[in-house]
Formats: sequence, C-alpha cells, structure tokens
Amino acid sequence: MKTYIVIPAHNEEQFIAKTIESLVSQSVLPQKIVIVNDNSTDTTVDIVNKFIDQYDFISLIDTNSSEEHMPGSKVINAFYQGYRTLDTDYDIICKFDADLIFPSNYIEQIIELFKKDSSIGIAGGFCYVQKNQEWKLENLTNKDHIRGALKAYRKACFKDINGLRPAMGWDTVDELLAQYHNWKIKTDASLHVKHLKPTGNTYNSKSKYKQGEAFYRMRYGLLITLIASVKLALRKGQPKLIKDYLAGYFKAKKKKQTFLVSPIEGKFIRNLRWKKMKKKLI
Repeated sequence: MKTYIVIPAHNEEQFIAKTIESLVSQSVLPQKIVIVNDNSTDTTVDIVNKFIDQYDFISLIDTNSSEEHMPGSKVINAFYQGYRTLDTDYDIICKFDADLIFPSNYIEQIIELFKKDSSIGIAGGFCYVQKNQEWKLENLTNKDHIRGALKAYRKACFKDINGLRPAMGWDTVDELLAQYHNWKIKTDASLHVKHLKPTGNTYNSKSKYKQGEAFYRMRYGLLITLIASVKLALRKGQPKLIKDYLAGYFKAKKKKQTFLVSPIEGKFIRNLRWKKMKKKLI
C-alpha cells in the first residue's frame, strides 16, 4: 500500500531532524514525505533541505500563517498546503507532527493493520513523553482514540469524512465521522512513538476557550460537554480548565459559531458518546 506523509512544521529545529530520521529509517519506506514549512523563523528549512539532498521522496513547501500556535486551524491549513501538492495515487495518507520519533516498524505495522481489516479507516500508535528519564504514555485520551500527532487514514475513509476540519477538535471529529460512515478506528498499543514536545505546551492564552468551542461545534450539547470537560481537565491535572472549557462552549453558543457537523451527524455523535459512556459503567 502506498503511503504519503504530510508534516506541518513551525520552528521545529530542535526536533524535526529526529522525526525525519526515524521515517527514512523505516522497515517499509513511505512513497512521499512533504514537509510544510509554516512561517518558521529558525533553521527548520535548512535542516529539511539536508534530508532532501539525500532522499528523493522528501519535498518541502513554504506557507505563511500567524506565528501564534492556535490549535486546530493553523496545523490543518498547513497540512492542506502540503496535501495539495500530492497526486491521488496513494492508499494511506498520514498527518504527522514534526516532533515525533517513530519506531522503525511503524509504517510497516500501520500498513498491515489496514491490510488485515478492510473496514479500518484510521489507524495509529500511542504517544509517549519523557518524565524522570522514562518514556511514559501521554495519557490525555481514551485508548481507542488516535492522537492528532500521528494520524493515518485509508484513502476511502479520508474521502468519506470529507478530509480534515481546520478547527480545534479536528482530530476528534474525524474519528466520529469515520464511525458515522461505518469505518473502524484502530489503535496499536505496541507502537510507542516518542513525543518530544508534550501536547499544548506552545498554546497561548487565547486558546484556552477553544476546547469548549470545539465541543459546541461538534454538537455535543451541554451535558456531554460538561462530562467531557471534567474528564479532560482532570486528565491534564488542571481542574481549573473545566471553567475555561464551559466558558468556551457558551461563548461559541452565544456567537452562534458554525457547526463542524450536520444535524444528523451531530445526533449520531451524541448517541455514540452516550453509548460509550454507558458501556464503561456496565
């Protein structure tokens, strides 16, 4: 199966060489890797160009956006700048972050997952962060969720969900819509990916309400938003975030922000959320 990878990168000079090195050392190589330089002001481009000189399947494009690291829109807009340079002769399209170190069998194993089950639409491993000299699971989500840092999509699934939404919550909406279209989400606990820059450590103060806005735009409704807010804030070890998330929800509702999903998709999403919560209580 042909695998294409798009990596948005903004000032990643500390990490991107390790990310690319881990990808060019895979047991099964990707057919194409596109690095999207998103307004970097450091040596990111110089580092990438050194790899381009050695590997003909790596390319670089430049794009300009705000220097602020706003979750969701910035990274997905950059992803699409890279995606549009690719042809459609792929079986798997990946959106990877520029601060990851992949195990050498990562792509091979992802391909095997897709081959073994034609109903799998999205697949991925798990992010690990270094704490006290040990690599530990970055436990911010359920084990059945694939982090936005390392998404791999089957082409048909990617088309069914109409690609990725340039908004906070894109890496949840994609999986919910995939299930709406009867695709499975598959995580592989054996694939430990080192996450060199923990999630959210570059988000600015303006982004603190974005999670609540995302819950609103995904049509969660207030009760599911409350439950999701409490759960996420406690996992992050920051209970005060509950207030920010709820404030973001009500701000979005007051402004009547556009939804990310249709009414019928929203109904499916709410039913799916309730079903999963009830299952955990049984």
